[in-house]
Amino acid sequence: MPGSRPFVSLATDFGAAYTSICAGVVYTIAPAANVLVLSDEITPFGVREGAMLLRQALPYLPPGVHTGIVDPGVGTPRRPVAIETGRGDVLVGPDNGLLLPAAERLGGVVRAHALENPAYRLPEVSASFHGRDVFSPAAAHIATGVDVADLGARVDPLPLDLPPPAIADGELTAPVLYTDRFGSLILGAEPSDLAAAFGDLPPGTPLRVSWETGTARLTFEETFGSVAPGEPLMWTDSSGWLGLAVNQGSAAGALGLGGAEAVTVRLAH
Repeated sequence: MPGSRPFVSLATDFGAAYTSICAGVVYTIAPAANVLVLSDEITPFGVREGAMLLRQALPYLPPGVHTGIVDPGVGTPRRPVAIETGRGDVLVGPDNGLLLPAAERLGGVVRAHALENPAYRLPEVSASFHGRDVFSPAAAHIATGVDVADLGARVDPLPLDLPPPAIADGELTAPVLYTDRFGSLILGAEPSDLAAAFGDLPPGTPLRVSWETGTARLTFEETFGSVAPGEPLMWTDSSGWLGLAVNQGSAAGALGLGGAEAVTVRLAH
């Protein structure tokens, strides 16, 4: 990678100890690298959550090698991949859709290659810790200048399994991407989807939200402080997605939204 100190980031669902091992592997192979642990707190197995973190964060990080590891299929035939982007970054991780939303934000996929070459793995590869044995070594070697084409065959990376929002006149149904650490639900829909369903929605517009096991009444607002503490709202989060929150509280807990897979939004009358 260009620059005197190559930049490598790590985002995992491993927790601190296992992620530190991955960082140690990178430093061992690429001792000059500047290694940032972006997060080791992605919800375990939360591929969508990890994908949205990378999509939101990587445009604000220096160009470099960005390793994302949320890998429920570790040890199965799922492919490990490296994706080169239009901005010049390389994203390394499992081919389960985790990397593609971020790649699209970084100028799109230029090329992608499977991580097959044993020269760029650790000598012994376990069945359950490819973060240490496959992904971190590949990221480190790329950071030292190895071309992604040397890692393995060219492939087409898989998209993220994410249903699109369903828009009708006066109704919007959106998948739940993930629940953040504050208990707010981030939805797979944008303000333009809301406008397509309802037209212009001024702040304070009352809405009714329903999901598999319940309903709630709330308002569309610009910020949390527009409602009293403990009151629910819909807002647009910092990455441009719609979200459901409770001011100074947890929407998942207070509204019983924990485990919801999709929500339907209508005007409240």
